[in-house]
Amino acid sequence: MVGGSFIRSIRQLLVVTVALAIAGGSYLTRARTTSWEEPLWVTIYPIAADNRESTRQYVDRLTSAHFKSIENFLERETARYGVNISRPIRIDVGDRVASMPPVPPFGGNPLEVISWSFKMRWWASDVTSENSAAPPDIKLFVIYHDPELSPSVPHSLGLQKGMLGVVHVFADTRMKGANQFVIAHEMLHTLGATDKYQPQSNHPIFPIGYAEPNASPRFPQRFAEIMGGRIPLSASESRIPSSLEKARVGAATALEIRWIDELRDTSPVVAARDKIYEPTDKKTARLN
Repeated sequence: MVGGSFIRSIRQLLVVTVALAIAGGSYLTRARTTSWEEPLWVTIYPIAADNRESTRQYVDRLTSAHFKSIENFLERETARYGVNISRPIRIDVGDRVASMPPVPPFGGNPLEVISWSFKMRWWASDVTSENSAAPPDIKLFVIYHDPELSPSVPHSLGLQKGMLGVVHVFADTRMKGANQFVIAHEMLHTLGATDKYQPQSNHPIFPIGYAEPNASPRFPQRFAEIMGGRIPLSASESRIPSSLEKARVGAATALEIRWIDELRDTSPVVAARDKIYEPTDKKTARLN
């Protein structure tokens, strides 16, 4: 009895020790990748979610040009915030991955989450070990679903620790714009951006989840804040944008990914700052 309890305690201590070591490494990685002094290299590893030939053909036709709108989005938004970098990210497409990532324990206890995080990072390293001599800064595993088989897709996620994401989208050219929005959203999670929508309704949270919180009238909004996830049409109605042309990075998100170091006193987002955010070391937000 005592022996079993002792072994469990040692096991938990080892897990916590490894987690703390990884957290320290993750902090240094985040400081480097959000300095915005050099472009970040992002590799997208496509995965076919089903055995349909149409899905496999869609995945096999993907090239870097397919994701150019994500690069353009980051270029436009860094320029809008005055970040001195001409090309924030460079996207490459890796080889198609044949296996599926470990299923996350949504609602699991902390030890289950830590265990899954280890498995996820090991899996990501294993399936990409032969893809590139120089590993990218961010790895995104994008899983393409046939919309006829899967009218809805599982929850996507982006991990800041490990800088990798698992993104579920549709293998349909008509959904390309919405797919890119979801990919960009999860990519920003790997850089420290947090969700800014209500988990029950998926409706953006005011003011941090609104692209134009100062707009008058407030509704309908013209754009989606990238981490708010949708364009607010009314106090209770919103929709996913059809492309990144309809997306903006809000001031709260810019603060999290270190494009700015503080929020302007005139912004309605300032009221939420003291609860959620800590200042970093970039510029002050100047929004259009």
